[in-house]
Amino acid sequence: MAGGGRQTSGPRTSVWLAGKPASASAPRRGDDQGNLDRDRIVAATIRLLDAEGLEKFSMRRLATELGVTAMSVYWYVDNKDDLLEYALDEICGEMALPDLSDERADWRDQLRGLAEAYRRTLAAHPWAPSLLGRFLNLGPRSMAFSNATLAVMRRSGVPHDRLTGALGAVFQFVYGFCTIENLYKERCRAAGVSEDEYFREVIGVVHDSPEWTETYPEAAEVTADWGEQGSVAEMRHRDFEYALDTVIAGIEAMRDRPN
Repeated sequence: MAGGGRQTSGPRTSVWLAGKPASASAPRRGDDQGNLDRDRIVAATIRLLDAEGLEKFSMRRLATELGVTAMSVYWYVDNKDDLLEYALDEICGEMALPDLSDERADWRDQLRGLAEAYRRTLAAHPWAPSLLGRFLNLGPRSMAFSNATLAVMRRSGVPHDRLTGALGAVFQFVYGFCTIENLYKERCRAAGVSEDEYFREVIGVVHDSPEWTETYPEAAEVTADWGEQGSVAEMRHRDFEYALDTVIAGIEAMRDRPN
């Protein structure tokens, strides 16, 4: 492609390892919009992904959104995968990082803040979880977040060879929680109902089925409790906070457990 990226044989690695420039904002010959640059392209990509989802996204659809030809976009990015990597790294910049120079800060609070920031970003961009599993996420914003999580976890006293395992417990939990949350929201959108409407419908079906409640009494009791705990968003927030505290407490317990 005209973007000048280096093409190699073998498995694709990452746009960040391909020797491409950190930014590409200068107009190039063939650009039918003089103010087109990669930042604008990435911003439009994120808007489209948020509004329409990953499955409907295409370079042609992006070009229409930008008011340019598809070939104009290729002056700034080599291909769709590169562009998705740029978009994924861009949203990583939305996650606020703690002050790593503050020696008085509690690592638990900082880790909790990072986990909550991660959740907010994944919830705001439902397309992101699937890309996190496809790409290496080596962009500068993603790496800044990873560096912060490692620095915070190192201050926890967890042995060096167990840092990544402890972080996996936190952030794989957040990833899984957000993936289920996003799937539920998508199901509600597809059904044309709100999250609370869908939930009340499910609860009603359960309560109206004596066979279900008799066969699964524990599940029936928990389901009945759910109906009295407020909105789906409120229940989800409480569950997330409690689960996150449980994970952090588990890290402390494992840290202090004799080998």
